[in-house]
Amino acid sequence: MRVNQMIRIPQVRVVDEEGAQLGVMPTPRALEMAQERGYDLVEVAPTASPPVVKFLDFGQYKYELTKKEKENKRRQRSVTFKEVRLSPKIGVGDFDTKVNRAVEFLEDGDRIKVTVRFRGRELTHPELGRNLIARFIERVKEHGVAERTPLLEGKSMHITMASIHKPKSHDAPDRKHPVAVDRVEGDEATAPTAGESASGPAIPPAAPAAIGASATTPATADEDDRTPAPRPAAKRTAAPAARPAVKSNEEAVTASPTPGGE
Repeated sequence: MRVNQMIRIPQVRVVDEEGAQLGVMPTPRALEMAQERGYDLVEVAPTASPPVVKFLDFGQYKYELTKKEKENKRRQRSVTFKEVRLSPKIGVGDFDTKVNRAVEFLEDGDRIKVTVRFRGRELTHPELGRNLIARFIERVKEHGVAERTPLLEGKSMHITMASIHKPKSHDAPDRKHPVAVDRVEGDEATAPTAGESASGPAIPPAAPAAIGASATTPATADEDDRTPAPRPAAKRTAAPAARPAVKSNEEAVTASPTPGGE
């Protein structure tokens, strides 16, 4: 789709914003008129001779085209049936489960096919299937309507139901933005008190310094736990006994008795 200066055809047939025919004119003149009125010159019929252009708000026009395309696709989408199978001897609990499942299908905008299967001699009592289908229709009548009467084919009886709800959108939720979490009453943050850190519990006070410890490095309870146990005192060995002093030669001579002496 060509717009404004993208239209290179020398002459075009012009239609104004109200749908009135302005005739054939040179493309520059048509573009000038569109801009004077505050519109875009949009080529709406490029295969015509000469091509047909119209004064439009191109943004709005493109939006309307996209909307129509989506609507056409929605109408042309293939119809799928969701089947719900029943049996003449179905229990109450199983019957309620089937009803709830059918309600989910109908709320999503799907059509359902309700089938009752007969086994053995059950086929001789088709009224059991009709009564069961009638009960089923009564339970889901707020979400769907039967399209025709029950039909018996072979060993099964079935009926189709159309939803009265619009199809739901199955788009995934946007995860780009964080989800806000409500604050629970009583969990408000408070300023840390004395002796308490802002990121954790209060730190216990330091233990008194041990006797003999330096005043500049007080010992705490944690430091005491990390301090290794003192080593046992080394045994002192006894000093060797003093040897007797050796007397000098003069003292030895004096002390020794002389022969023939006293």
